[in-house]
Amino acid sequence: MLNRHLSYVAAAGALGVSLAACTTLPVTTDSNPAMSVSNCHTYAFANEHVANADQPAAYGNPLNAERLRVSIAANLAAKGIQPADRGNAECIVGYAMGTRQVFNDYYAGWAGWGGWGRRGGYYGGWGWDGPYVSNETRIAIDLFEAKSRTPIWHASVNQNGSDLTGPNAEARISAGVAAIFGKFPLAVPLPAGGRAT
Repeated sequence: MLNRHLSYVAAAGALGVSLAACTTLPVTTDSNPAMSVSNCHTYAFANEHVANADQPAAYGNPLNAERLRVSIAANLAAKGIQPADRGNAECIVGYAMGTRQVFNDYYAGWAGWGGWGRRGGYYGGWGWDGPYVSNETRIAIDLFEAKSRTPIWHASVNQNGSDLTGPNAEARISAGVAAIFGKFPLAVPLPAGGRAT
């Protein structure tokens, strides 16, 4: 009886993991109804965020900032939006990435379980009783009209932020940026050799 119960628990755990793998990253977007990304054929990046008292430099990673910037540039190029110098860019792209600890008490109250089996034997077990702590990384991207600095579009994505180094960081950052640009309003690329009007 106990072996069959453990088999059910293992199967349920495997199903949960496979369902979690199928979910997409949660993206939140907002846009200015008076503005359109279709006016953005060229862009320049905003000045990089400088660490301050609220975000000490020791918690930043300039390698991940560069990975984020490269991924954003690739996704903008795929939308037909090309880089330009700050003086001629139609739009400015701001970006930020930060990690925080998240406390989830989902498992609270699962301290113990058990009961009497059909054959008279008692079965039981113990689960995690306390908050689950994880790192959440948020990537945010903002698009502004260059001359007026009017915000046009904002998007952010949250994902698990553990082990954001090397190829793992590159893959997670790329996945987050791809999820954001999956929600990007369709831009109208310039005709070949054309100019913005």
